[in-house]
Amino acid sequence: MNHASWVTIECAINGAPYQFTLSPATPLSELLRSHGLLSVKQGCSVGECGACTVLVDGIAVDSCLYLAAWIDGKQIRTLEGEAVGGKLSRVQEEFTKSGAVQCGFCTPGLVMATTALLAKPHVKPFTVQEIRRGLAGNLCRCTGYQMIVDTVIACEDEQ
Repeated sequence: MNHASWVTIECAINGAPYQFTLSPATPLSELLRSHGLLSVKQGCSVGECGACTVLVDGIAVDSCLYLAAWIDGKQIRTLEGEAVGGKLSRVQEEFTKSGAVQCGFCTPGLVMATTALLAKPHVKPFTVQEIRRGLAGNLCRCTGYQMIVDTVIACEDEQ
């Protein structure tokens, strides 16, 4: 491989500093998975399913479409960074309590998308339509979505 065109980037992943030298064409999902962050699922690889959703500076992105070169200077959060001190995040806790976790393939992406949705400034609880729209990029083949919507509502009730 010709390494002359590679780029060096620095970022934080789940709060820890990293430096990478990589091809500018490397998808973020590939970089994260190659470093053991296996919650970042490889589903469709075209940005349709949301299984690879991570937060980049607090914004939910499909990491299969997001180039790793773009994370220079940014904060990346994956599901592995959500539990603190062995304690699940509020969103993770609600997903386990509500039954919204079925086979688990889509769950990491949904947890991250829900976390980003709930972090958006809002003065009143989200409507069901707003929740569905906010999570529209994340597909789930098991739950029928109502349990996921109920989970977001439960998270808001605890705020």
